[in-house]
Amino acid sequence: MSVLELDRTTPKREGGDSAAKAWLRALAATAPIAAHPQRTLPVLIEELADTYGDAPALLSDRETLTYRELAARANRYARWALELGVARGETVCLMMPNRPEYLAIWLGVTRVGGIVSLLNTSLAGAALAHCMTIVAPKHVIVAAELIGAVEDACSRLAIAPRIWVHGASVRGASAQVASAQVAERHPRIERAIERQSGARLAGAELRPVTIEDRALHIYTSGTTGLPKAANISHHRLLMWSHWFGGMMDTGPGDRMYDCLPMYHSVGGIVAIGAVLVNGGSVLIREKFSARQFWDDVRRFDCTLLQYIGELCRYLVQAPPHPDERQHKVRIACGNGLRPDVWSAFKNRFQIPQILEFYASTEGNFSLYNAEGEPGAIGRIPPFLARRLPTALIRFDIETGEPMRDADGLCIRCSADQVGEAIGRIPASASPSLPRLRGKVREGAGGHFEGYTSARDSQKKILRDAFEPGDAWFRTGDLMRRDERGFFYFVDRIGDTFRWKGENVATSEVAQALTECPGVLEANVYGVTVPHTDGRAGMAAIVVDERFDLAALRAHLAERLPGYARPLFLRRLGAMEVTATFKHKKSDLARTGFDPSLTDDAIYFNDAGRGAFVRLDQALYERIQRGRMRL
Repeated sequence: MSVLELDRTTPKREGGDSAAKAWLRALAATAPIAAHPQRTLPVLIEELADTYGDAPALLSDRETLTYRELAARANRYARWALELGVARGETVCLMMPNRPEYLAIWLGVTRVGGIVSLLNTSLAGAALAHCMTIVAPKHVIVAAELIGAVEDACSRLAIAPRIWVHGASVRGASAQVASAQVAERHPRIERAIERQSGARLAGAELRPVTIEDRALHIYTSGTTGLPKAANISHHRLLMWSHWFGGMMDTGPGDRMYDCLPMYHSVGGIVAIGAVLVNGGSVLIREKFSARQFWDDVRRFDCTLLQYIGELCRYLVQAPPHPDERQHKVRIACGNGLRPDVWSAFKNRFQIPQILEFYASTEGNFSLYNAEGEPGAIGRIPPFLARRLPTALIRFDIETGEPMRDADGLCIRCSADQVGEAIGRIPASASPSLPRLRGKVREGAGGHFEGYTSARDSQKKILRDAFEPGDAWFRTGDLMRRDERGFFYFVDRIGDTFRWKGENVATSEVAQALTECPGVLEANVYGVTVPHTDGRAGMAAIVVDERFDLAALRAHLAERLPGYARPLFLRRLGAMEVTATFKHKKSDLARTGFDPSLTDDAIYFNDAGRGAFVRLDQALYERIQRGRMRL
């Protein structure tokens, strides 16, 4: 099919351009990757330094690095790793808040074959120790303000790595004394790299690193257990960067606003790489601030925004800002933008185009909503269907496994039927290998590079799905696809629960709740109730002065079937979230609806009274004994 034919047959997107052109740009940008196996992202950054020189690459309130400075800083870290004898495939952990230096560190270490594990800056104690144990680092680079958490975690390890401190500031009343004590215990990484040259690597320094080698470990969020360390190859870094650069048509005149954590794939690679590979610049903010968001966007002349859905919700809920429409933003790119926020975000802030996508750090396929269809997470154009083999299969909520027919094969979903999304794994790929063997496949998906744990990797593979011997990556996400081919996210497997013989998607209940005036946030989960089957719906909510219990009950009655309406409500002052604004629900589900375990107000949807009533200990015990109509 020709470009002109694609242009005529693909729907137009919000900006007036055809979505086909975005796909074709992405394909053209990624096509050369496999043909140049030694041209990794660190090598590309050095090439870009020759082209863009003193143009800004990374900006922040802390510092600015030009392309030339970024390449030189990365070279210093590369020589530091060589001097320490960091071998190919050995791990260096990095724990640091967002800042330009962050990228320079892992570019340098990975340039000479090291693997950098990007640690979540919110972790501490046993969880942080676990994340370090599963990658077995020889060295850890940590920001001075996080040294306490790293020292504690290292004390729990069988073999403690060497700690290198970045920066001199340590939080606390005795910061100056504490800084001196830290300096006595651990070397300063800045002083170590000052001794190194920023010139190009040459001779024996140029280790034979290729795009097949591992570059990073990026951890899963740990919402369903302890975090897993996903393997990220140099090939994957280039694919993400060039693919998104093509989809957004980035160039030297673009500037990305990035306030998402750099230890995650979106904030640390996609938002940055997609702009840098085409000569633009990235504003790195340490963390998201709704109050300062539009000040930053206007002050730094940002043309692109990288979002997570809940970030957009916070902005929509924020008071009006004088600069919220006085900006140059042309595209907001991200994932998780729910239908109830989409139009409000786009219209209020006059965002010309929203590029919503679906992806996971370890996943082997992605979806892109280049047409700007509100609420959709993307589609696969017909001309890419064979290149991106994806399917939705029917899933049994009760067993937690895909349904199979009489022949033992998975059952494909029909239009608008909910099922688990899976992506075909090429027969030549194996996540148990330390490197991708053979030629790296071109395209936006296919290979599953797995985790550091072979056991965890195998759990994500579905075998003999449609024919003997085939293998598919299980996303763990429930979706539906409409007749036009657009995919819509429904829920995470494990979040959907069964009540009164029906499957309840927590995301759909949460959306109905937040559409009610006065409900700012909603976190929905299932709880076990004695003498009943399945799990009853419960919602933790954050509300403002407009909230009214009676109005909420009437609102839910209009929008949800009886089995999907929450039986219990828990009113919170603030919602606990992860660094990427995902709601934490494990502790909430564990507490359940027992009023003795929390000071928060809990309400019961009393069918007999036709109202939400405050749940006290006496009512709780009646429910426990099965004496209330549910």
